[in-house]
Amino acid sequence: MLSNRLSISSWSLHRCMGPLRWTIWNEDTQAQETAIQEQPMEFELIELPRLAAARGLTHLELCHFHFPARDEAYLTQLRHSFEAARVIFHTLLVDYGDISSPNPIRRESDINYLKGWIETAHKAGASAIRIVAGEQPAEDEASIARSIEALNRLRDYAASKKVAIVTENFRSLTSTVRSWSSVVTGEAHSFGTIVDFGNFAPHEKEEGIRYGAPLAHSIHAKPVYSSDDEVNEEEFCHLLTILTETKCTAPISIIFDREGNMWDGIERIQKIIKRFDQAAVKVQTTIS
Repeated sequence: MLSNRLSISSWSLHRCMGPLRWTIWNEDTQAQETAIQEQPMEFELIELPRLAAARGLTHLELCHFHFPARDEAYLTQLRHSFEAARVIFHTLLVDYGDISSPNPIRRESDINYLKGWIETAHKAGASAIRIVAGEQPAEDEASIARSIEALNRLRDYAASKKVAIVTENFRSLTSTVRSWSSVVTGEAHSFGTIVDFGNFAPHEKEEGIRYGAPLAHSIHAKPVYSSDDEVNEEEFCHLLTILTETKCTAPISIIFDREGNMWDGIERIQKIIKRFDQAAVKVQTTIS
């Protein structure tokens, strides 16, 4: 059953939780900066575990740009909010970093920056942190090697914090299945990965999901929409079928980023997944 391990990324509610605090690289100063993008505040991040639990979600993945603070007191309060709601803080999603950069200053600076977020993940109770593999061109062997080396360093650092390092088919370096699988395989030890339906080129989507699903830390289930803004349910359920065929056991994070009420959009996708499960049970009952 997929519907008993549903999650969302906080990106699916990015118009609901106030300002987005994007991290950017300043080429002039050779340092990170924060760019604020204002958004409506319907509820605070710390309320999200309770709201998620009320909607039948068992896991959450939080984007780094949604954190309004990172001091000890706030992170303790956030961890307690997960515990009180009995929701698992599955992944802290850091949406910044180019650990594949040929610029040694940027690369080292980004690695150190990411170590700070590993510490945040540890204090807030996240089981894993998603690291962007890199923004260099896909299948560039030197960039892949730099990314793997940095991921290994970050994994060594995170091990003492009991936080897992995972990556994703996200951004340019992992935009092809070949390049992504090269990073995931690593040099000596493989890395956990997130599988995002929406980040594959159409001709590689099925291949990518079949490759990544058995290895997945989580699935980012983002459907395709028709011109009248309806979910392509047939295509979406085909991808869900691949998850069951490959015996994927990872939480399923619903990704919604369309116009309209975001909770309503999440619920529409959630209902499709529940119908998929119900149909699968009927088929199994018939076979039995």
